[in-house]
Amino acid sequence: MSYPQIHLKRGKAESLRRYHPWVFSGAIHSLPRNMEEGQLVEVFDDEGRYLATGHWQIGSIAVRVLTFRQQDITRDFWLRRIRQAYLVRQTLGLIRPDNNAYRLVHGEGDRLPGLVVDMYADTAVVQAHSVGMHLERQTIAEVLCEVTGVHNIYYKSETTLPFKADLHQQNGFLIGGAPGLETVATENGLRFNIDWLRGQKTGFFVDQRDNRSLVEHYSRGRRVLNMFCYTGGFSVYALRGDAACVHSVDSSAKAVELVNANVALNFPSDPRHEAFCEDAFKFLEHIPEGKDAYDLIILDPPAFAKHKDALRNALKGYTRLNAVAFQKIAPGGILFTFSCSQAVNKEQFRLAVFTAAAMSGRHVRILHQLHQPADHPVNIYHPEGEYLKGLVLQVE
Repeated sequence: MSYPQIHLKRGKAESLRRYHPWVFSGAIHSLPRNMEEGQLVEVFDDEGRYLATGHWQIGSIAVRVLTFRQQDITRDFWLRRIRQAYLVRQTLGLIRPDNNAYRLVHGEGDRLPGLVVDMYADTAVVQAHSVGMHLERQTIAEVLCEVTGVHNIYYKSETTLPFKADLHQQNGFLIGGAPGLETVATENGLRFNIDWLRGQKTGFFVDQRDNRSLVEHYSRGRRVLNMFCYTGGFSVYALRGDAACVHSVDSSAKAVELVNANVALNFPSDPRHEAFCEDAFKFLEHIPEGKDAYDLIILDPPAFAKHKDALRNALKGYTRLNAVAFQKIAPGGILFTFSCSQAVNKEQFRLAVFTAAAMSGRHVRILHQLHQPADHPVNIYHPEGEYLKGLVLQVE
């Protein structure tokens, strides 16, 4: 099959020769007229040598590369790539009776840029971040059923597709979705309600699975505060870890309902848990110090910076948030602090936390440096894919 050809300016092919999966619009010398957004294109250097094939779209990232080998992008291509991703998750030991919540496809990390697939029991939730992936959605859904055996494919791309494409996309089931569909998934033996229809992202933050297990490890006998709790994943793990008490805080009343439902699903009528609907900073400022202070605090806020223009204010926000936690946490306490802002790199986040620690004047040890789990792989040629940063700190 012949695809439209894009030719790059002189000196702009090196990143593709290093297998970086993006072509920026400023690197393009010429392209055919009247191309439709999302269509497949082949990319050539200034001397006419083939470089890559991918989806074209309007914007800064003009081509998202699917392959660096000249080939037809057919149903068999999607089948091979998704089967490879599934085999990796099998190798990781994530597909088992006590765990059916995991990420199956993580964009560039699985050589499928613009595509995210999260698995929840018998349902796959698909998000397209590019027009090209949107156009392939039905084929991808059919392949997902063939590879994984799931019977329900929910497409949730209303807010992730480029708004300039004007696709008028609505969320909904591509396959399955019969009334009474089970919406509970299992993660490491714990059960969670998954609201993929109205919840954030695909309904549950599977990227914190390993870090939730670490919270469980540190929770025994501690007074735990879970800020920005959303579905309450950290809270449920802390309860299983035999915490003395667990308090969950979120500014969303709906999130508080969800955390209470998830606690009830695993620990019915457990008096150790209480949830609060309140602004995080206000709650932190009024919590007790001294002998009644929390001795394990989790700070997992939403992205403070979704783009580089917001970076400065984001770093101020991380510094302020952690400074209050350092001030309030009990001596010997453990602080889990995270950033999921892709625009904030590891060094910038660590500097913000360092600044907050210095402001508190307390001695702080780094016990763990955390990141996204293995089912959110980072393509070695695409370091931008590393977005989740975290530190576990002991505060004297």
